[in-house]
Amino acid sequence: MAIFLDTGKIKEVERFMKMGIIRGVTTNPTILLKDGVTGGKEGIKARSIEIARLIEPYPLSVEVTTNDYDEMMAQALEYATWAKNINVKITIHGPNGETENLMAVHELSKKHNVSVNATAMMSAQQCLLAALAGADYVSLFGGRVNNMGYNACDEISKLRTVLDYQSLNAKIIIGSTREVLNVIEWLEAGADIITVVPDLINGMIVHPYSKETVQMFLRDAKANSNQ
Repeated sequence: MAIFLDTGKIKEVERFMKMGIIRGVTTNPTILLKDGVTGGKEGIKARSIEIARLIEPYPLSVEVTTNDYDEMMAQALEYATWAKNINVKITIHGPNGETENLMAVHELSKKHNVSVNATAMMSAQQCLLAALAGADYVSLFGGRVNNMGYNACDEISKLRTVLDYQSLNAKIIIGSTREVLNVIEWLEAGADIITVVPDLINGMIVHPYSKETVQMFLRDAKANSNQ
């Protein structure tokens, strides 16, 4: 699956879909606020439906905006009705370490057949538990793992080994991507998907030596045509 675009902007989604290089989109309340989505739940709904239609059949991740169990479940079930390619993001635990979130992951997945992306995880063991609970996607924040002084590649490699050994089908998503280098090294370590903001994709495409080479080709072609 490789690359998911981390954005709430329609123009960015359209641009990279036309290139054929993304395989899904991820959002969260912070991204949507930064990208100008207003109007509360109705604003999130309208933007989510629009993105889901643009990228179908690829998945769109939409995150719940509460940590109250009943409200979380109600939101998740509603989000799942917006489009068949929406999966619901649930954080691994609450803001103060509340552990009921995994109950929500399990109930949504096993009882309601809702595709769940368990998110905000910083370790392989958190991802393993989310996969056991029934999450279809487990999101490890690689950039933050690195910031804590650990190597995200090690966590990814361990997680890949454990999921495969246990025959768990959850896809490994690595987010919090900070550098172009992260994309290849994290995929090589065993990730299924890397979430990437638009500027990082631009950095993957454009290389200064490629620019120099293209300029040389065009310059020499023009000189040849003038002979």
